[in-house]
Amino acid sequence: MKIAIAQLNPIIGDLPKNAQQILVAAQQAAAAGARLLLTPELSICGYPPRDLLLNPSFVNAVEMTLQQLAKDLPPQLAVLVGTVTPNPQAHISGGKSLFNSIALLSAGKVRQYFHKRLLPTYDVFDENRYFEPGLQANYFSLDDINIGVTICEDLWNDEEFWGKRSYAVNPIADLAILGVDLIVNLSASPYTVSKQHLREAMLKHSSEHFQKPMIYTNQVGGNDDLIFDGCSFALNRQGEIICRAQGFETDLVMVEFDEKQQDLQPSSVLPAYASEDEEIWHALVLGVGDYTRKCRFSKVILGLSGGIDSALVAAIAAAAVGKENVLGVLMPSPYSSEHSISDALALGQNLGIQTQIIPIGELMQGFEHSLAPLFAGTEFGIAEENIQSRIRGNLLMAIANKFGYLLLSTGNKSEMAVGYCTLYGDMNGGLAVIADVPKTRVYSLCHWLNSQGTEVIPQNILTKAPSAELKPGQVDQDSLPPYDILDDILQRLIHHHQSTEQIVAAGHDPATVDRILQMVARAEFKRRQAPPGLKITDRAFGTGWRMPIASNWLAVKNTYPAKYTLTLSP
Repeated sequence: MKIAIAQLNPIIGDLPKNAQQILVAAQQAAAAGARLLLTPELSICGYPPRDLLLNPSFVNAVEMTLQQLAKDLPPQLAVLVGTVTPNPQAHISGGKSLFNSIALLSAGKVRQYFHKRLLPTYDVFDENRYFEPGLQANYFSLDDINIGVTICEDLWNDEEFWGKRSYAVNPIADLAILGVDLIVNLSASPYTVSKQHLREAMLKHSSEHFQKPMIYTNQVGGNDDLIFDGCSFALNRQGEIICRAQGFETDLVMVEFDEKQQDLQPSSVLPAYASEDEEIWHALVLGVGDYTRKCRFSKVILGLSGGIDSALVAAIAAAAVGKENVLGVLMPSPYSSEHSISDALALGQNLGIQTQIIPIGELMQGFEHSLAPLFAGTEFGIAEENIQSRIRGNLLMAIANKFGYLLLSTGNKSEMAVGYCTLYGDMNGGLAVIADVPKTRVYSLCHWLNSQGTEVIPQNILTKAPSAELKPGQVDQDSLPPYDILDDILQRLIHHHQSTEQIVAAGHDPATVDRILQMVARAEFKRRQAPPGLKITDRAFGTGWRMPIASNWLAVKNTYPAKYTLTLSP
C-alpha cells in the first residue's frame, strides 16, 4: 500500500483555501498511486484556531467544508483530515462541546471520526479550554491493514522514554495491545530549537518497543507567534527512519507499507539540519514570511541602527519577503556615530534593500523646547533618552501607516527579558522577529549567515560594542552585564527555573544575579504590551508566558518562609 504524507501550511479560518490545499495534495497522491493520504492535525481549519472554536457558526462551517471535500476527493483515495466535531454528550456530562478529531474520508463520504485522547495544557497549549478528550483507542481497516490513528500529544506519554507519566493512558500502548499493523500520527507540533531530534528519538523508542512502524505527519508554516517546522517522517519496526520530509516547506512524500513484511519500506530521507543556527534561520524566515502574507501585507519596514539586531532582522526580512519589499530607515541623532550610518548603509547595499535617512536632531530639539518648563532643574536621564527612541518609533509607524507596510520590531530576547527597550519606541511594530533570540544567539546567527558565502553582515557590525547611542559614548555594558553572562543567567532563570542560590552556585556574582532578577520582574508590563514575537525556544515571552505584572514575589522571596501571626475573629 502506498501512503502519501501531505505536509500542509494552512491559514487559520480560511476553510475554502485549506480544503483546496488538501484536494490538490489528494489529486497528486492519487496520480502517484497512493491509497491513503495523511494530513496534519486540524488541517481543515488550521492550528491553533483558539477562540474561533467558541463560535458555533465556525464549527458548522468546518463540518460543511469537510462534507464537501469528501465529495470532491478522488474516489480511490482514503484521506485522513484534521477537524473539529461536536461532543453530543456535552450537555449531559458537563464536558467540553467539541472534540479535536481526525475524519476518515473515502468514496465521497465521511466514514469515521477519531478523537484526540491527550489534551496538552502547558506552554502555548490550552486544549482543555475547548476540547473533550477521546476515551477509546482509534483505528480503522483499509485493504485488510489495521491502521492506528493518534493525534499529536497522543505520542507524548511514554513512561519509559520520559521517566514519568503525564496522563493516565498511553494511546500508543493501547494500539499495540489491539495489534494494529501501522500507527500514524497527525500533528501540529510547534517548532523549538532541536525539537525534531526529540521527536525522532521519542518515536524511535516507541517503534522499537512496540515493534510497530510509525508515520508522523506535521503541519508547516507560521501562525502568529508559532512556527511549525514540518519535518514529517516515518520509521520502520526497528526504529529506523525510512523517510523524512522537507523542513519549513510544504511537501508531499510517499512511503510504502509492505503487507507481507508488515513494515514500511525505505523511501526518501532528507538530511537533518547541520546546526541549530541553520534551522533557526529557516524558522525565522518562514515565520516572517507567513506572518506578512497571512496578515495580508506585501512590504515591511524596520529601523536600521547600524547595530547587529536590526542587521539580522533586515537579513531575515529580505529572505522572507524579497529584498524589493523591504525598507530600512536610518534615523541618526546627534549622538549617532559615523559608523552607525555607514554600517547600516553597507548592510542595505549587501542585502539590496531600499534605505532612507531621516535625521531626528530637529525633532529632539522640539521636544526639549516643549518640555523645558516642566523639566527645568532636572538632569538629563532615561526620560530624555527614551524620547529619541519614541521619535524613531513614531516616524516608523507614520511610514508604515502611510504606505500600508508591516513594521518589524528588532529587539532581542535578552533586552526584552530585562526591559532594556522602550515602550512606544523601539518596541513599536506588528511583529517582533527576534524577541525569542538571545543576544549571544544573534551574533551566532550572523556569523553563520556570513559563512554561507557572500558576506551579508558587515564586519564592523559584528565587532563593535553594542550601543543604543542615546547619549555620548554609551554602550550596552554601561547598564547590563556582558551578554554571555546575562544570557546564561537568563537561561537558568527563564528556562530552567533556577533559584537565586542555584544561579550563584553556578559561578555568578550574587549582586548581579539579584539585579537581573529584579529587572526581569519589573519589565513584565513592557512585555505584556509588546508585539507578538516568533517563538523558537521552549520558554518564549508569548502565549505560553503567563506572569503577573503586579507581583511582590521577588521583594519577599528572600525572607520566605516569613513568620506571621494569624488572628481569627471570635
